[in-house]
Amino acid sequence: MNGRLPSAGPPPSLGAVIRVAIVEDQEPLRSGLAQLIGDAPGHQVVGAWGAMEPALREIGTARPEVLLCDIGLPGMSGIEGIGLLRARVPQLQVLMLTVFGDDDHVFEAVCAGASGYLLKDTPPARLLEAIAEVQAGGAPLSPGIARRVLRMFSKVVPPREESTRLSPREQELLQLFVDGHSYKTAAKELGLSIDTVRFHIRHVYEKLHVHSKSEAVVLALRKGLLR
Repeated sequence: MNGRLPSAGPPPSLGAVIRVAIVEDQEPLRSGLAQLIGDAPGHQVVGAWGAMEPALREIGTARPEVLLCDIGLPGMSGIEGIGLLRARVPQLQVLMLTVFGDDDHVFEAVCAGASGYLLKDTPPARLLEAIAEVQAGGAPLSPGIARRVLRMFSKVVPPREESTRLSPREQELLQLFVDGHSYKTAAKELGLSIDTVRFHIRHVYEKLHVHSKSEAVVLALRKGLLR
């Protein structure tokens, strides 16, 4: 993604409009993202800032549901700002959009509360899909980032607890989410309906005591439940 982005096709029907904001210091890219997202049916851009400080001042008024956030910003970094942003808008889902694909940045962003992590070479159509996915509780990751997350959390594997042991089907689903699948593509991959996928994921949430797909993926990786 360099400069203005080409127009992408509309995402699947989403019902209510998704309120999106952007923190990106490169003005051509920020404008391109705003145009791409604003022109997509079912999306509204409610804020676009070149640094974290103005975003923190104005996000309470803008009240986006999804925030696209760069890491390398002038002043406060994107990672440093995640917790402060979510304190102002508790339901905010932060989707990192950055050039940094190394383990340290990925780990810090996930631990700070990012709901997804995409690289800036993500195709426009996939970016729109990821916005819808994260707003619906998903955890979109670029394919290479998903592999890094799996590798990072598989280094230390605590003993499994019987109360959090996942069934083979639940493990399959979580592994697909780690690999970057959405509910829809995971259902297609396993030959299941989306309702059946949701049924299994509700059981995963109960077992792991989490409330979102991203939390379930991170916790399962930390506990070594996907081995």
